[in-house]
Amino acid sequence: MCVGVPAKVIKIEGEKALVDVMGAKMTIGILFVPEVTLNNYVLIHAGQAMVIIEEEYANASIKEWRELLDARDKDFFTS
Repeated sequence: MCVGVPAKVIKIEGEKALVDVMGAKMTIGILFVPEVTLNNYVLIHAGQAMVIIEEEYANASIKEWRELLDARDKDFFTS
């Protein structure tokens, strides 16, 4: 099973992009999505943007990730 993480593209340089992943910034490859532009949202897997996604879907996915991480943190700190 593969899990894609949503990210917003904030800078593009050649075949790489700087993205924002829920507040963390990282550089990823964009070889598979050469048509990506600034402010697009992409799904990342293994350091590569795999597909461009709609902002609405990205925001819904980010919300789900936040809820999952918050639940994990709550369980970790109350155990």
